[in-house]
Amino acid sequence: MAQRLPTRTTAIVVMGVSGAGKSTIASRLAERLKRPLVEGDSLHPQANIAKMSKGTPLNDDDRLPWLKAIAARIDEARKAHTPIIVTCSALKRGYREILTDGHDDVGFVYLQGAKELIAQRLAARTDHFMPPGLLDSQFSALEEPAADEPSIVIAIDAAPDDIVSSIIGKFRS
Repeated sequence: MAQRLPTRTTAIVVMGVSGAGKSTIASRLAERLKRPLVEGDSLHPQANIAKMSKGTPLNDDDRLPWLKAIAARIDEARKAHTPIIVTCSALKRGYREILTDGHDDVGFVYLQGAKELIAQRLAARTDHFMPPGLLDSQFSALEEPAADEPSIVIAIDAAPDDIVSSIIGKFRS
């Protein structure tokens, strides 16, 4: 797996299972890098939110319109020459390929953590449609980024500001 990301990326996608801290880390990263934040969950079709709210995991067909919507936002940023930060679980390699859409200007920050820690975080969360019961399905679907993907792995057991500093330290010019 890549240990560094190029600084001239159109999009940095902060990825991982639900509860890994994508929104927290991405918002702080966006602030530090002075980039707009695209919250991937805001692009879910209502049917996906309803399905997850009922405790039913999404399948590949459910995720496709959502991934295409995120890819479209990345493409808009590319055309506008406005680098962005994006949150998206991006659980599978195929999903990440949809997001990159054949371009080499998208990098991934994989927030990696122990299932037990993430389960604790989900249990404490009250403001999200994703119920803790879907965590197992997220881990089952997860394909960690491979060595040939433009990605870095960051452990989630540090303080958020330390995690963001670690991410920034892994950019290369």
